[in-house]
Amino acid sequence: MPAPKVLISDALSPAAVQIFKDRGIEVDFQPDLGKDKDKLAAIIGNYDGLAIRSATKVTPKILEAAKALKVIGRAGIGVDNVDIPAATAKGIIVMNTPFGNSITTAEHAVAMMFALAREIPAADASTQAGKWEKNRFMGVEITAKTLGIIGCGNIGSIVAERAIGLKMKVIAYDPFLSPERALDLGVEKVELEDLLARADFITLHTPLTEKTKNVLSAEALAKTKKGVRIINCARGGLVDEVALRAALDSGHVAGAAFDVFVEEPAKENPLFGHPNVVCTPHLGAATTEAQENVALQVAEQMSEYLLRGAISNAVNFPSITAEEAPKLKPFIALAENLGSFAGQLTETGIKSVHITYEGTVAGLKIKALTSAAVAGLLRPMLADINVVSAPSVAKERGIVIEETTREAQGEHDALITLTVVTEKQERSVVGTVFADGAPRIVAIKGIKVDAEFAPSMIYVTNEDKPGFIGRFAGLLGDAGVNIATFALGRDRQGGSAIALVEVDGAVPDSVLASVQTIPGVKQVKPLKF
Repeated sequence: MPAPKVLISDALSPAAVQIFKDRGIEVDFQPDLGKDKDKLAAIIGNYDGLAIRSATKVTPKILEAAKALKVIGRAGIGVDNVDIPAATAKGIIVMNTPFGNSITTAEHAVAMMFALAREIPAADASTQAGKWEKNRFMGVEITAKTLGIIGCGNIGSIVAERAIGLKMKVIAYDPFLSPERALDLGVEKVELEDLLARADFITLHTPLTEKTKNVLSAEALAKTKKGVRIINCARGGLVDEVALRAALDSGHVAGAAFDVFVEEPAKENPLFGHPNVVCTPHLGAATTEAQENVALQVAEQMSEYLLRGAISNAVNFPSITAEEAPKLKPFIALAENLGSFAGQLTETGIKSVHITYEGTVAGLKIKALTSAAVAGLLRPMLADINVVSAPSVAKERGIVIEETTREAQGEHDALITLTVVTEKQERSVVGTVFADGAPRIVAIKGIKVDAEFAPSMIYVTNEDKPGFIGRFAGLLGDAGVNIATFALGRDRQGGSAIALVEVDGAVPDSVLASVQTIPGVKQVKPLKF
């Protein structure tokens, strides 16, 4: 069998090139090729693997030409330069290296905090201009101050450890941080409102998702302590830049240090030009060590896959063999959708996840199914999570995952039951795969329903009273929202009822608010699959 061929189209460490060669893989190192889309498309058909950083844009056109490509390896965490749905459709594994630059990014956040506290950039410019303005730059001490960390995962927890070493008091807001993990780290787990009210410094370490976008909005900034300093080395868009500029101008926020911006490269920005703002050009992962780490990691991962079929840190596929794939595929979709259903309804910290595999599904590779379920569960809050990294991310956050297998006991020959235990409640959802391969929900919180997953749905829990369906359908009809399917269930006459409704397109918030006002309605949630 001929040796696999890998193309490196970005500037990757020579040590990574050596790893490929040592493993018997043919390497074509063309570090400037990624900038030339046409040239890349012309030659990509000859390679089994493509190793990239951020300069190469892997578009559908390039994937179309990539006839032999089996794997794309991104040295770094962000894979927004790869068209993942198009790669997945072609059966190409997309891998990243999520942990190779964590320390570097955490250190940059700490460096930015110091730069802000002591006005180092402005003091440097002034001193080098020969001004010697000793009285102008009156900084603040970091010792004994309260640092609020929004997002205490891999990078956030490294920042927490460093800050504790600097004798700071650390509080953290992260719905996925377990009380036990918080105790281990020595941080106090708090709600966002509490963090805003108490923190002297706020640093963000969360991915950008619908839930985290503008987590520091104008409203949130108004709740912060006067004189707060804000650091963002995570993602542009977590902070409302215009609102922050206004809070800086009014003096409510004492300073801000940003490495990331809504639009990058940032040639102009609302924060630029303010005397109390420090900016760097997305340097979070820019150290020699980090670049070396991620390059070595991606070379190892790609070699393992091309030579042995082992998959790690794939963003679009779990680790399964060719023989298992056809049987497992519909159940992976079911597990991920059940997880996503529970994740979209979960507002508080998750303590544990119990998954029961019943009947024929119990004989399949349940680790891949559990990974898919956990990825679905955590994705509404953690955009970068994938089916491979999900279990380790859950473990990092102290979430206990339990699996049970048993013989079929009811009318279905294969069932998956997902139970999520949070700090406030327990929620179960049960699903199966029908003969047509379509995953379905067959029970929620012990109430029988029968619904397929659809791109846009509304979930309603209510008291089983006459008139609900008419009012609900009327409100949607008046708002021009078309109902595609309507699944209902109840535990007993006059008891608790559930509606799972498929609709065409997104539902305006105002319509959901109106549904909430129908007598007897307990909860209304929009869902996306």
